[in-house]
Amino acid sequence: MAKILVATDKPFAAVAVNGIREVVEGAGDTLVLLEKYGEKAKLLEAVKDVDALIIRSDVVDAEVLDAAKQLKIVVRAGAGYDNVDLAAATAHGVCVMNTPGQNSNAVAELAFGMMVMAVRNFYNGTSGTELKGKKLGIHAYGNVGRNVARIAKGFGMEIYAYDAFCPASAIEADGVKALVSAEELYATCDVVSLHIPATAETKQSIGYDLVGKMPKGGLLVNTARKEVINEPELIRLMEERTDLKYVTDIMPVATEEFATKFAGRYFSTPKKMGAQTAEANINAGIAAARQIEGFLKEGCEKYRVNK
Repeated sequence: MAKILVATDKPFAAVAVNGIREVVEGAGDTLVLLEKYGEKAKLLEAVKDVDALIIRSDVVDAEVLDAAKQLKIVVRAGAGYDNVDLAAATAHGVCVMNTPGQNSNAVAELAFGMMVMAVRNFYNGTSGTELKGKKLGIHAYGNVGRNVARIAKGFGMEIYAYDAFCPASAIEADGVKALVSAEELYATCDVVSLHIPATAETKQSIGYDLVGKMPKGGLLVNTARKEVINEPELIRLMEERTDLKYVTDIMPVATEEFATKFAGRYFSTPKKMGAQTAEANINAGIAAARQIEGFLKEGCEKYRVNK
């Protein structure tokens, strides 16, 4: 019988916990909860005798892995996993997985909510514009990008995408125009929706030169990661080009400077909101439990993200 810990400083919804429990106990294993723990010391104590760990935005670093002597698998309930030290996990013989696709629709819907708000001048009472007929660029055509494309069709937008790792044929099969470079995407599109992960190659990659290629009245929407934005460069660009807008659900380091200098052209949510829906919460949590049981019982590593 395996012991599975759900360690969430920001807890799952009760219905999600119930679903996780049903999966775990239905497989004959034991579920333990650690919620709103606040202090890292409580997490270090809780992981000492567990075989598996489900987290959300909770940090799993070398110290946590050192404390978790029996740990075999960590599943991040969500798409991003930069809160887990992959190299340390590999060194400890621990499998790390995410749950791709479970919150994709939630993120895509948020991106469109932010787009509508921005083109309507943040509902300040002045006349805005419409998304219909606008050229939408999707930067990275993964699970979220595909959902963005699906929704964009309903808005009557012209849809373009660039993804260095997704074949153009797969993009075109969805009725989306595949472009050959990020530069072409930004130069072509009125609105660009960011969905790239934060990697060594992408961090600080969205800045002055790239965003500066956007047409007059361009709108950049970031529901991806804070680290991909070169904030000083974007600030410099927006100072020079008063037609550009930036909206994000990942608060920038320089949020006060953005808000002060670009009132009416900038918006950030107070915290990352992409996956904050009841449906995404439930889907990701239950998927994490199923992946753990698949790994423990059958050795399934389908969503493994470390080597």
